[in-house]
Amino acid sequence: MANMPPIDPNVDPYGYLGIHKNPDNSITRAVELFLNSPACSDPNLPVLSKDITINPASNTWARVYLPKQYCDSNPKVKLPLLVYYHGGGFILCSTANSRLHEFCSDLACYTPVIVVSVEYRLAPEHRLPAAYDDGIEALHWIKTTNDEWLTEFADFSRCFLMGGSAGGNIAYHVGLRAASSGGDLWPLKIQGLVLQQPFFGGVERTASEVRLTNDKILPCGVSDVMWELALPLGVDRDHKYSNPRVDIQAEAFEEMKSQDWRVLVTGCEGDPLIDRQRDVMNLLEENGVQVVGRFDEGGCHGIDFFDKSRSKISAQFLGDFIGFPV
Repeated sequence: MANMPPIDPNVDPYGYLGIHKNPDNSITRAVELFLNSPACSDPNLPVLSKDITINPASNTWARVYLPKQYCDSNPKVKLPLLVYYHGGGFILCSTANSRLHEFCSDLACYTPVIVVSVEYRLAPEHRLPAAYDDGIEALHWIKTTNDEWLTEFADFSRCFLMGGSAGGNIAYHVGLRAASSGGDLWPLKIQGLVLQQPFFGGVERTASEVRLTNDKILPCGVSDVMWELALPLGVDRDHKYSNPRVDIQAEAFEEMKSQDWRVLVTGCEGDPLIDRQRDVMNLLEENGVQVVGRFDEGGCHGIDFFDKSRSKISAQFLGDFIGFPV
C-alpha cells in the first residue's frame, strides 16, 4: 500500500476523500486519514483542553481550550469566547482531529481566547440542517453551562462564531439563526462571525472554479460529491444551504446590523472557492453588515489548516479583528 500512487481527486473523488458509499446511503470513512488527539490537562502546557458532552442523544460534544498561562498571569481578565466549527465538507473530520487540536490550541494561546470547538453530526447519515441544529444547540448549552472554565474565564458578552471551510458555512448559518433569536441566547452576546475560507456552492461554476477546476486540493468534482452527500435529498447546489444568494436573509442581516455584528471573511487566490467567498462578503456588505475581507495571493483551500506556520499569524489577525487584547 505504501508504494501505491496517490489517488487523483479528479478521477476518483470518493477514493481521494477516503470514503466508500454504502447501499443504505451512509458512508464508510477511512480512519487512517484523520488522526485524532486526546484533550490535554498537562498543567505545564500553555493551553489546557477538555471534552464535555453537549447532547448524549445525538452524540455531540465540545472540546474547550483554556489558555492557562495567560489566565494565571491575568486572573482578573475575562477572555473573549470563540465558538469554532470544524471543516471537512460536512462529511469528514472531528473536533478531536490532531491538526485541528493544534490549531485551536494556537488560537487560544496566541489570540488569546477561550475556544469551544463543537463536534456536530456528519452527513450523509445526518444531512443538513443537522449540523446547523447542533451548532445552535451548542450555543444554548454554553449559555446554561456550569463549567468553571467558561463561567470563570470567558466573557459571554464578547462571543464570536468561527469556522473553516464547511465550518465557515456552519458559522454563517448558525449566525443567521442566532441574530434572529430575539435575545434567547442571553447572557451570550454574539458580536460577529469569522468565516475562514467558507464552503459555499452553486450549480453554475464561478470564474475561479473554472480556472481551478482540476485543483489538487479541492477540485470541483470533490466539492460536488460533498454537496451531494450533505444537502437534503432531492435538491441541487442552488439551495439556500449552499448558495446564500438564492434565499437572502434580509431580516437576519437587519438584526446583525442592529446588534453591531462584525464579520471577517478570509480566502486566497489558490482556492477554487474564492469567488464564492468574495460574493458572500459582498452579500453581507450589500445588506449593511459590517464586513472585512482578507484575501491572500497564492495558497490553497484549507491553507491555515494544512500550514501550521500560519497559526500564529491567523491568531494575531483574529485578535486584531475582535479587538483583544485591548
